[in-house]
Amino acid sequence: MRASPRWSGWVDVVSQTSRCPSPQSLSLLIARVRGPPMTPPKAGPSLQRPGGSGAAALAPPAAGGEGGTGRAGPAQKEKSRVPPSGAQCGSGGDSEAMEAFCGSRFWDSNLSVYTDNPDLTPCFQNTILAWIPSIYLWSALPFYLLYLKHHRRGYIVLSVLSRFKTLLGVLLWCVSWADLFYAFHELLQNRAPAPVRFVTPLVVGITLLLATFLIQHERLRGVQSSGVLIIFWFLSVLCAVVPFRSKIMTTAAKGHVNERFRFTTFYIYFALIIAELILSCFKERPPFFSPASKDPNPCPELTSGFLSRLTFWWFTSMVVLGYKKPLEDKDLWSLNEDDTSKVIVQQLSEEWDKEKAECKPQDEVMYLKKPNHVLNHDGGGPEEAEVLIRDNKQTRKPSFLKALLRAFGPYFFIGSFFKLIQDLLSFVNPQLLSILISFIKNKDAPAWWGFLIAALMFICAVLQTLVLHQHFQYCFVTGMRLRAGIIGVIYRKSLVITNSAKRSSTVGEIVNLMSVDAQRFMDLVPFLNMLWSAPLQIFLALYFLWQTLGPSVLAGVAVMVLLIPFNSAIAVKTRAFQVQQMRYKDSRIKLMNEILGGIKVLKLYAWEPCFSEKVLEIRRNELRVLKKAAYLNSLSNFAWVSAPFLRGFLWIKPDKCFVKHILT
Repeated sequence: MRASPRWSGWVDVVSQTSRCPSPQSLSLLIARVRGPPMTPPKAGPSLQRPGGSGAAALAPPAAGGEGGTGRAGPAQKEKSRVPPSGAQCGSGGDSEAMEAFCGSRFWDSNLSVYTDNPDLTPCFQNTILAWIPSIYLWSALPFYLLYLKHHRRGYIVLSVLSRFKTLLGVLLWCVSWADLFYAFHELLQNRAPAPVRFVTPLVVGITLLLATFLIQHERLRGVQSSGVLIIFWFLSVLCAVVPFRSKIMTTAAKGHVNERFRFTTFYIYFALIIAELILSCFKERPPFFSPASKDPNPCPELTSGFLSRLTFWWFTSMVVLGYKKPLEDKDLWSLNEDDTSKVIVQQLSEEWDKEKAECKPQDEVMYLKKPNHVLNHDGGGPEEAEVLIRDNKQTRKPSFLKALLRAFGPYFFIGSFFKLIQDLLSFVNPQLLSILISFIKNKDAPAWWGFLIAALMFICAVLQTLVLHQHFQYCFVTGMRLRAGIIGVIYRKSLVITNSAKRSSTVGEIVNLMSVDAQRFMDLVPFLNMLWSAPLQIFLALYFLWQTLGPSVLAGVAVMVLLIPFNSAIAVKTRAFQVQQMRYKDSRIKLMNEILGGIKVLKLYAWEPCFSEKVLEIRRNELRVLKKAAYLNSLSNFAWVSAPFLRGFLWIKPDKCFVKHILT
């Protein structure tokens, strides 16, 4: 059946308009529906665009322009879904400004979301997609230059790989600015191209020049593989895939190529950035004067590429060797120079000396000069000065913690940044799962929505795994350096200790500090980030649970609040047991040191049973404390494991009806 002209006019105008209708437009649309069935009124001036009239003037520019799809005409055979109310309405002045900047629509939900064959508008492709890699590189540039300034590893000879990467960078700049010069050519031909034709090639060309400069600057700084540039080229390829697909679909739909020059330059640009990305994945040869060139068995981590470090592929050779035969000392790699005790202890000692110098009391001295002519009524002669020495200023005691933070803090904070990213990514997958469930319930949703959500969930899980392992790598390396630095500083101090200090600190206690207490610092480092990570995770979890369950979340919060005093009491008691255990251990080591020092006297007077009983008594007390601590640890683990079940099977009574919610 053929639709009546009244309703066909309504459908034509509503489906083809891309902007929020004005009150005059709405009145005219209502008048069209209410008017005579066979004689619809003509469109008034308020509905017209320059260069057209009526409903045809309302039709947006064909998407088959630069980067468009060309599927807006009657030849379109796919079904277009109607967006929700207000989906086509722009954001007022911002939308109009972008349309004026691009010469076409910035966003079209019918074209990009509510369709079986999605695509982005040419304006979106030429602005957002083209600018994302440039925004990333210019944002990372200051931090990366600062890093290169403080981490010079030598000098890399100009290799064939570096020459090819530089050549491709120059070609990319030439191709990008060819579009800029073509836009000026169009301007001279009175075609009036949109401003985006000038801005985007200019920005992209300058960014490509910067990337080419970074290739050579990294070579002079000894960087074998650049993670910053690999990410930049990857983003460039990723953002160019959408225009690549769009141009193919436009050409296939129309049967001919629009704007052959830009069509050709884009495909040259796309091929060059793919080649640049592939070349960036290969690493350069080791630089001159690097530690790796002097060591007979260097650790491959220093000379590994960005992707190898990201996936820990550099460690594969050690795993394969351990699978083939038992590992020996000669099979192990040498330590990195930054991980050797020579560098770590020296760095920590310097920071500790600075801390002691800042806290060293200084006498405040003030000089007062008085001329002689004031005292002797004489115009000449030397000047006299009075020296006033005041009391010492009250200064704080030197803090060893501040010295540790200055020495190892920057490296540890990098791991904290990875931990923050991992915590945020851990809440992305549940939200994507909720969207996927909504998609399954919606029978009219396009099928590509489900593929997109599944792909995002997979990418999020992969990123979360990579980031989490980088966090652990930084934490464990920091803990290892912390332990080596503390042991080295204690050992240096023990060599210059005075005789009076030796009476209060025996050799056994010093050994105990280096072997036990330093290890505790190393074990603590991976859990330091929980001081801020745990509250952040709790807050985000409660926020998202409140959106899903509402007041039922309070039941789980109540269980957590009730468990806080219980866990606090266990923690306080465990700490008291640890202090008591360390006292017993110190006394046992001190007694063993005295026994070994006077072993001849013990043998002479046959005092072995007596001193053996004393050592065993201390050991029995130590074991008793360890047993109590083990009981508390079991109780704490029981509370930790049972807490989710207590939160999950609580009954609450909202609105006079019992509801059972699993909150975990």
